[in-house]
Amino acid sequence: MKLKQFIPTRSALAHLRFVFSVFLLPVYLFAFSQANTVKASTAVLVFFIWHFLAFPASNGYNSYFDKDEDSIALLAKPPEVDISLYYFSILLEAVAFLLGFIISWEFAFAVLIYGIMSKLYSHPATRLKKYPVISFLTVFIFQGCFIYYTTYTALTGTSLFGHWDLGFIIPGAISSCLIGASYPLTQVYQHEEDSKRGDKTLSIVLGYKGSFIFSSVLFASGIALSYWYWHLAGMMLNFYFFLVCAAPIFFFFNYWFYKVGQSTANANFKNAMRMNFISSGCMLIYFGVLAVFS
Repeated sequence: MKLKQFIPTRSALAHLRFVFSVFLLPVYLFAFSQANTVKASTAVLVFFIWHFLAFPASNGYNSYFDKDEDSIALLAKPPEVDISLYYFSILLEAVAFLLGFIISWEFAFAVLIYGIMSKLYSHPATRLKKYPVISFLTVFIFQGCFIYYTTYTALTGTSLFGHWDLGFIIPGAISSCLIGASYPLTQVYQHEEDSKRGDKTLSIVLGYKGSFIFSSVLFASGIALSYWYWHLAGMMLNFYFFLVCAAPIFFFFNYWFYKVGQSTANANFKNAMRMNFISSGCMLIYFGVLAVFS
């Protein structure tokens, strides 16, 4: 191992997909919006650790072992991976873990656990990605409620082990439902690539139609949980605003579902990225407004 292998090449930087972290930003904003008192320095550091270190490191590690030749999230033509991607992603995770101790030991180990799960998801020795249910639950939990709970407690300075009530549990469940709803749709255009690699993804098991139905059920569950949460809080205007922000997602989702029903060729990278940007953009607006005005 040489020092220069820790210096990322242009290809490695592309595979880190920093912009892809934006798709996970709504969960952070949701946690931020529900935290009563937050230090600005803590909020910035938690944001930096997740979105500039841990998430890109996970993306890079996954890409290194996938070695995709066809389109992947945000990369229509992914460049060939090299060893610097592997070592630099490990370096990012190490820095994220060490910086986590500035927040708390709990948050540092949450970052470590997230990194471990991303490795189990991608590494050939374990490759959770090839098991449809396990891979879904890994993403559903560790990019949804796990991020919400650990971010919220980090921002509020509370312990993850002593803060379990409906006001804490439901937002995490909402986060998981929204993340889980997008999961099969990020795989729906990769059936051929995943099959060649031996990855039996959830979308392959469900099929094209099943992927959309599964996604709609989870999104509807997220809406139902949002109603419950804001009803308990006596803040129904937040729920109605959620419906307004979710409307573009609903319309494009149904349009895309209709087009895929006409031809599975429409289950392609271009439409998947449109779906991602629309859903992420709408949720960023919603949770961003909550974060500013809550």
